[in-house]
Amino acid sequence: MRYRLEYWLVLSLRGVVRLMPHGLVRGIGAAAGLACYALDRPHRRVALANLTQCFPSRSARDRRRLAREMFQHFGRLLFEILKFSTLSHAAILKRVEFDGEDRARHAYAQGRGVLFFTGHFGFWELHALAHGLRLQPIGVLARALDNPHLHALLEGVRTRTGNSVIYREGAVRRVLRTLAAGQGVALLIDQHLHSPDAIWVDFFQRPAATTSTLAALAMRTGAPVVPVFALPLADGRYRMIYEHPVDPPNANAPDAIREFTQRCTDVLEMYVRRHPELWLWMHRRWRDAPVADVPGMLPAARSDEKVDA
Repeated sequence: MRYRLEYWLVLSLRGVVRLMPHGLVRGIGAAAGLACYALDRPHRRVALANLTQCFPSRSARDRRRLAREMFQHFGRLLFEILKFSTLSHAAILKRVEFDGEDRARHAYAQGRGVLFFTGHFGFWELHALAHGLRLQPIGVLARALDNPHLHALLEGVRTRTGNSVIYREGAVRRVLRTLAAGQGVALLIDQHLHSPDAIWVDFFQRPAATTSTLAALAMRTGAPVVPVFALPLADGRYRMIYEHPVDPPNANAPDAIREFTQRCTDVLEMYVRRHPELWLWMHRRWRDAPVADVPGMLPAARSDEKVDA
């Protein structure tokens, strides 16, 4: 019953958003995010804890400002996803501009497929939609939602410009087939990973358990790895950025997967430092610490860090 109520609520909200101008959509989204900042104390505390650890030289007031802006950003993102899901293909392309598109085309031209990566940063969902129209459809690695009705709705949004969604079961086989066909695959690399496949790299000078999938696929297939980011523009549109490909991993290096993952993480960190209000600080990215001398081992989660209120 709860799942159906959530589904009808989102469906009704999308129907209302369809009729709104973009400026109003963004404004309501920001207001919803600000309300969440005020009411959602647990996630607010996590965000402030992360900001305290990563920006110790900033004042408590400045970190609270960043946390508020982050909540507002993700409110806008949610409402913009709903709005984009109602737009025609031509209208979507009018809302975006592309920076570094030639880098992506050059990567495709190598014929090994392309691995695109980003994080929960900026407007990554909108980037995937626009990419499928401007270049070619891609496979998007994602986790299934618990609510089956919302899951089907979100999959419909993600695939409406030709993209496909690749879920965990059988993912490696599907990714390899997609790359072998010369197509692209997109994945996020900034979530805490609590599994034997996690590797530890530095993110904001703190060890973070990170997926090794990107590096392993790059080494196995030789596919170029292109960082992508979507930033808001002052006129209400979005800039879809394709960075220079990350130098390919050296398969003969003793710690090639970790070294390559660190290089990719460094690119993401560079963007987060430039625009900290656009990253998901409410995620407990650093919840564990590596176990010394036991590769791949993860300890039990530690308690939340205390921060200034």
